[in-house]
Amino acid sequence: MPKAYWIANVTVTDPDKYTDYQALAPEAFAAHGARFLARGDAETLEGTPWQRRVVIEFDSLEAARACYESDAYQAARTHREGACEADIAIIEGLE
Repeated sequence: MPKAYWIANVTVTDPDKYTDYQALAPEAFAAHGARFLARGDAETLEGTPWQRRVVIEFDSLEAARACYESDAYQAARTHREGACEADIAIIEGLE
């Protein structure tokens, strides 16, 4: 079964409020076996510049979706609203 990945592009607009999201989201990621492969500032070569890029690996597309849809992640997500601009996608890996 192929792995799956969250690809997140984020620009934090309210760092104080964003810390609430950062405090809560790890519980959801841990419960779904997420592994952070890349996280931090990124150089944009083409397209929309974002402050941060994040790549999170899951064992399957189902696990990636279940994490996003989980009560724990949705609770954390409410703290992200108004604290950042974000673009998040889930993509299935090739292997």
